[in-house]
Amino acid sequence: MTSEEKRVYLLLKAVIFHYHGLDYEEKEDLEKAANRLEAPEELKWAIDFIEKDHLTAFDRARTFLEEIIGDYAKEKRVDLINMVWESNNLKGYVTEMEATAMLKLARDWKVEKEFIELVLK
Repeated sequence: MTSEEKRVYLLLKAVIFHYHGLDYEEKEDLEKAANRLEAPEELKWAIDFIEKDHLTAFDRARTFLEEIIGDYAKEKRVDLINMVWESNNLKGYVTEMEATAMLKLARDWKVEKEFIELVLK
């Protein structure tokens, strides 16, 4: 995985987790993901991106991610959105705000139908 792919992965997780306020389990999940990917700098970059302005972080991330992910194969886009869905499910629930955020991203990336199919399983 390239440094850019690690940034995308960690920013995606972080921005969804921060959408309603980062809790302990989510913070721990982000740190584990960064350790697994050997990507502490990429995680710091993602957190700094969000902390620059919490109120606009999601919209800025959407723009940033759309520019990069638009070139990814459809399967990879589905895998990324599914990864975030699965990460959110680890805590036992997904909030309406998180689900809405993921749906917006899936729509941006033209994988809305595939995302809905995954959710319904």
